[in-house]
Parts: sequence; C-alpha cells; structure tokens
Amino acid sequence: MSLGSEGALSDTLCGGLCVMLKIKTPKSGKARREIEKRAPKLVESGKKTLILQGTKTSNVLNAVLTEIYQLKKGSAVRYTRKNENIRPFESGGETSLEFFSLKTDCSLFVFGSHSKKRPDNLVIGRTYDHHIYDLIEVGVENFKSMESFTYDKKLAPKVGSKPFIAFIGEGFESTDELKHLKEVLLDLLRGEAVENLNLAGLDHAYICTAVSSNRVFFTHCALRLKKSGTIVPRMELVEVGPSMDLVVRRHRLPIDSIRKEAMKTAKDQPKKKVKNVGQDVIQGKVGKIYVPDQQVGSVALPNKAKGLKRERREAKMKPNEGGAPKKQKEDSE
Repeated sequence: MSLGSEGALSDTLCGGLCVMLKIKTPKSGKARREIEKRAPKLVESGKKTLILQGTKTSNVLNAVLTEIYQLKKGSAVRYTRKNENIRPFESGGETSLEFFSLKTDCSLFVFGSHSKKRPDNLVIGRTYDHHIYDLIEVGVENFKSMESFTYDKKLAPKVGSKPFIAFIGEGFESTDELKHLKEVLLDLLRGEAVENLNLAGLDHAYICTAVSSNRVFFTHCALRLKKSGTIVPRMELVEVGPSMDLVVRRHRLPIDSIRKEAMKTAKDQPKKKVKNVGQDVIQGKVGKIYVPDQQVGSVALPNKAKGLKRERREAKMKPNEGGAPKKQKEDSE
C-alpha cells in the first residue's frame, strides 16, 4: 500500500470516528424536555421495564411475557420482534440489550428465550447507567394464565395501583440465590416509591413462597375488604393469576465497586431560609408582615367626592342666618 493510500485511509477512519462521536444538541423544545426527563435527578421517578425475547420462544413463554407486560402496563415497553444477538450472560452479548435500555430509558428488563438445554427461560436484570448491573435466570414451570382463573371481575386490580408483596419462607433470608431473586422481584413489581398509602387503593398482592433452595411459587391475588367489627377491615385473597413456579438456574451479582457507586445517595440539602417567618414554641409558625407608610396627604382626591356632595346638600337644607329660608327671602323681595 502506498503512502498516499494510507493517508486517505487514515482520513476516512478519522472522519468515521468524528461522525460516531458527534453529539447532537436538541433543536426543539420537545426534544429538550425529553432529555431533561432522562437526566439524573435527586429523587428518581419510577423504574421502567423493557420486555423482549430471543430468536426462539415457546407458547408458554410468550404468554408469560404478555402477562408480565399487562401487570406492568404504564411503566413497561414491550418488544415483539426476535433479537438474535442478545445473550446477557456472555461477554459481548449484552451490547444490544444496553442499547435498547438507553433507547427506551428502562432500568429493568425481562428477556425470554427457549432452547432444549434451558426451556422456558427468563432472564431478569437491572441496569446502572444503562449498563448491566446484575442478572438472574429462572425457568418457568406450571404456568397458569389469568384466563384460567374464574372470579368476580369487579375484583380485578386497577392499572397503576400499588401492590402488597409478600415473601414467605426462610430461603429468602438464608440462600444467596433466593436473596438475589427477592431483590430483583421487589424492584420489578413494587412500582413507584411513595411515602403515604391509602388502604382503599390497595387492591392486589404478589405472593412469593420459597418451596426449596432454588424453587419459588409465584402467584397474583386480588384483595377483598370485608367488615371486621373494628377500624381495620378483614382482608381475603382471591387468586386472579398469573401463577407459576420459578426455578433459579444462574445468577450474577453486581461488582462491588459498581454496587458501591450505585448505592450512593445524595446528601440532604439544607432548606432555604424563608424570610420573615419564624417558629414559636406556643404559637407555632409566626410570620411578619411589613406594611409601607400610607401617605394619605399626597393622594389626589377626585373632584366629585361623595363627602362634598353631602356637604352641599346639607348646606341647602339649612336655613339662612336671618332665620328665613332662602326661597321665602326671595319671595319677600
């Protein structure tokens, strides 16, 4: 290769890299607002979930992914196309997954695949800064869809309502795999974090029972509130589905350095001092109001003031100094 051709090749590579590294600034107000929504915040909003599938899936797995999307409706993105290059546990196989996470602004994902070695396989994972944070792989067995349960449709959970989440069994405290599964399921199912809850708004619950060291029975129930004779109502669980057995196959914990960075919390910022407001032990919140001097002498009065009209009317009604009214005086003249 000649020197000239090498120079042209280097120019071409440099130009390609410059195009790849070019940062586009938003030109419209809508694009600017969208970027501001995705920017890091002091108090983050609810996490979104990306649901997608591999090249091969089964009917059971398709039904599982569809019903997870229905449970997460409003805070989930569903991709129905087949994805060939996604292998979360292999090096280089997470590139497409991280790209989709960045594109959809999702920090949780559920990836479904089916093979002879790992049938009806689900990989649930979390991302930090749109890079893989941790992964857990489970197999789905004994799946029952929502349609297979009969119940009063009035009890159907509302979209966006907060759930109860119960983890039953010692395995969630003693086994590493189930501990990890508990963390991931909590992030996946809890929705947006809130400070206060209305009891009347809690209409469904997720029940996770540790059957063995690597098997968890998962079910979804509706809550029925009944009278108990006290302030606290009596609750009954009505199974509405889906339900399934989750068998833990593989899991990958986050690296300690990344975990430490992800767990950082912002320091509480000191509150701004509000002017002219103080606190008193007895009176509580006390405020000071400053009223400027009212310069009444310099205020311009209108020509026809009500006070002047009244004075003129009273002057007409009064008799003259001689004791006779004005009209009588004119008549005498």
